[in-house]
Amino acid sequence: MNKGLILGGAIALGLAFPTLAQTPAQVKYANTISVEDLTKHLTYLASDEMQGRDTGSETGKVAAQYLADFYKKIGLSAPVDGSYFQSVPLVSANFSKVTLQIGKSKLVENQDFVFSGDGNMAKAAKSELVFLGLVTDENLAKVDVKGKLVGLWAVGVRSNDLVTKVMDAGAAGIVIVTMEGQANFDRIANRSKTLAGRGRIDFDRETDQRPIFMVSSDKMAQLFGTPLETLKEAAKSSPEKIASQKATYQVVKTKTPVDAVNVMGYLEGTDKKEEVLVISSHYDHVGVSSTGEVFNGADDDGSGTVSVMEIAEAFAMAAKDGIKPRRSILFLNVTGEEKGLLGSAYYAESPIFPLANTVNNINIDMVGRIDYEYQKEENKDYVYVIGSEMLSSHLKVINEYNNITYTNLILDYRYDAEDDPNRFYYRSDHYNFAKHDIPVIFFFNGVHDDYHQVSDTVDKIEFPLMTKRAQLIFHTAWDLANREQRTPVDGTNTRTDR
Repeated sequence: MNKGLILGGAIALGLAFPTLAQTPAQVKYANTISVEDLTKHLTYLASDEMQGRDTGSETGKVAAQYLADFYKKIGLSAPVDGSYFQSVPLVSANFSKVTLQIGKSKLVENQDFVFSGDGNMAKAAKSELVFLGLVTDENLAKVDVKGKLVGLWAVGVRSNDLVTKVMDAGAAGIVIVTMEGQANFDRIANRSKTLAGRGRIDFDRETDQRPIFMVSSDKMAQLFGTPLETLKEAAKSSPEKIASQKATYQVVKTKTPVDAVNVMGYLEGTDKKEEVLVISSHYDHVGVSSTGEVFNGADDDGSGTVSVMEIAEAFAMAAKDGIKPRRSILFLNVTGEEKGLLGSAYYAESPIFPLANTVNNINIDMVGRIDYEYQKEENKDYVYVIGSEMLSSHLKVINEYNNITYTNLILDYRYDAEDDPNRFYYRSDHYNFAKHDIPVIFFFNGVHDDYHQVSDTVDKIEFPLMTKRAQLIFHTAWDLANREQRTPVDGTNTRTDR
């Protein structure tokens, strides 16, 4: 990035920066973020002994205590009525019985279908499976969906709104295709099978009779006894040509409470202490497979968690030396991210500090690896930056200024596009701050072969690069915590719905 362009943009926005010369105190404390310390913390949190830090698990509690002990040791205060923990009221819903039979075919869960809905039924229901295909008003006028299982074709589109529309039209349940190709479906089915039996963790919501069975495109064609290409063509505008099938299904659900917590350490500011900067990561991962393999979660999100720890320590060291930030800083490690951004959602609804006083959220989720895009690049010193210009015209410029002044990473914005098919903007905890119009910046290293696999281990972490990324985040946080004016909310949030 051209320095002149950044400075020109800063001047145009009326941003004040001290100078392009590095600030000695700031550099001193940034340099305390080290490969050695990051390695030490991550080696512990992502060890086999931590059993994947599953949400609410015993080892998840051990990880939470490790964070709290660290914050206490470095001198951060406990902001939750004298505690470092904010209880998050979650339950585990276990679907102990899920059956689906179409015609004479008894389908096998996590092989022929993946259950992704909700429900609790005392006995099996008998119905019909009808084919609707694409969810259009024209197709709904041609197919009677009331009281029936409805086959949907939802490849390449957001399916949740479509499912809701069909259920609102009176459907009893859904059989859905969301991707083409058996191999794509098998990956989802295998992961669901690996995690089977541990329950689905969420807030304690009222059970919604909304059975949804995901199948592959090939399986959908088999269920209707129709060639796949014929089915795809009928999905567009002639679904009534596909003969219905007899169907029997049942879902049995039980719920148990989950003891889960967010962890936070607080550093009070000076003259602007009522304003709060939140620096976040999620410390949970997905636990252990049904065969006993540990999902270590070294990159996801052990890397973000230990980065928050080291950034917190750098600020705490500065404070002990008499250099406290003007604004207060909340270091927030949330639970339940892997289950649906639950911990950050709870914090946003029950904040320890008013959201009106929360100036920014810096979120760190996966910063320890090199992804597919940069594996063959000569310069691998990069980080993806997401959301930095959504709500404030200043935040992106501030981050870029600190990058050219201190770290000189490649700041890659490709996943910041509103039409990003990966939808990364919606997939980490910053989202729950942004939807309340708090300017956010999300740091991310992209996806690699070990993403959500048992092979996401510490030995594959790029610690020198991770250190440099954490130092950039520290410099940006230092700037945001100390500048005269908080970043204005002068943009429109166009991405409020996950």
